[in-house]
Amino acid sequence: MSAFYDALETRDPHERERILFERLPAQLAHARDNAAFYRRLLAGIEPDKITGRAQLATLPVTRKAELMEAQKANPPFGGLNATAPGHLARIFMSPGPIYDPEGRRGDFWRTSRTLFAAGFRPGDVVLNCFSYHLTPAGSMFETGLHHLDCAVIPGGVGQTELQARAVGDLRPVGYVGTPSFLKILLEKCEELGVACSFKRALVSGEAFLPAVREFMHGRGVDCYQAYGTADLGLIAYETPAREGLVLNEELVLEIVRPGTGDPVGEGEVGEVVVTTFNADYPLVRFATGDLSAILAGRSPCGRTNARIKGWMGRADQATKVRGLFVHPHHVAEVLRRHGLARGRLVVENEAGEDRMTLLLEQLPADAVAIEATIKDVMKVRGEVRGGSLPNDGKVIDDLRKYG
Repeated sequence: MSAFYDALETRDPHERERILFERLPAQLAHARDNAAFYRRLLAGIEPDKITGRAQLATLPVTRKAELMEAQKANPPFGGLNATAPGHLARIFMSPGPIYDPEGRRGDFWRTSRTLFAAGFRPGDVVLNCFSYHLTPAGSMFETGLHHLDCAVIPGGVGQTELQARAVGDLRPVGYVGTPSFLKILLEKCEELGVACSFKRALVSGEAFLPAVREFMHGRGVDCYQAYGTADLGLIAYETPAREGLVLNEELVLEIVRPGTGDPVGEGEVGEVVVTTFNADYPLVRFATGDLSAILAGRSPCGRTNARIKGWMGRADQATKVRGLFVHPHHVAEVLRRHGLARGRLVVENEAGEDRMTLLLEQLPADAVAIEATIKDVMKVRGEVRGGSLPNDGKVIDDLRKYG
């Protein structure tokens, strides 16, 4: 059996890029013509002219933080759906609440490719310990496992002793769920004297710490991690090379400077922005709020798609200063007005008084003018000074300590 899910994974990267951007104009036209939100957002846009990354970067970004307000104004999906609610397979409710659609096509969330990379094969019996209650994670992986021709035990979250007994009786070879629950389940099996049958696992939903990975390895479970969201499905996944996360097929990923829609260079940390080819929920330049960076080169596993470092924190770094919220887009606006590429707003508290400083890599001659722009944009006074800027994606660094 091949080490790859299909030939898409090993095609020439330039060919993949060419095909994606050949398809993109039709997807943009579909979104504009069938989703009320994009009818407004893409008004005046000529889809046939969006044929590369430079043109894509001119389109507006839709941030996840905007979804709740859009859905309140136009329930249930804020007009981002191109398929009417009654023609979907499932409707989920994520924290917020944010409502997420699942269409009727097979492997809707694109998880089967990820599962294959983690070693899952047709005929495997798999315990699915992602939540099945309202949130989409359980269905995301169950539909992918079914597409891969695996049998699923719908374990969900909790009932640890009952699930451990099911492991003993049904002998599943695979696990999908959070890494923390797998650790709890393995410990419960040991406590009950149940022989663990797991050989492979795909984990997501939280940080996969090295100590937890080592714990699994010591018990004979080969674990891989995946990154996705309830809006976009599976975005990137670990492969046997264990070097970053390879991007899934059928999507365009950008890394942008937080608070903007401006792509950053390879290796620079920024916000993950994704455009999908999903016919039911055609998200265009959807900003996840997660930070990551593109890794240089290709994966030693043989897959030729780009790789990201994985989850590196949150991009929505809003904070409140002297009673007013300051957002990354405020920092971006100050920088834009003065032709500056990078900056970081540092918030500190001295003797009970908040203090804001815009840190720039080089102190410009017009520092006083920049301070005036800070007051104009943020409605709060701030200073400007020069200093080094770490490559961690932070735009607002709140250093205040309380208590």
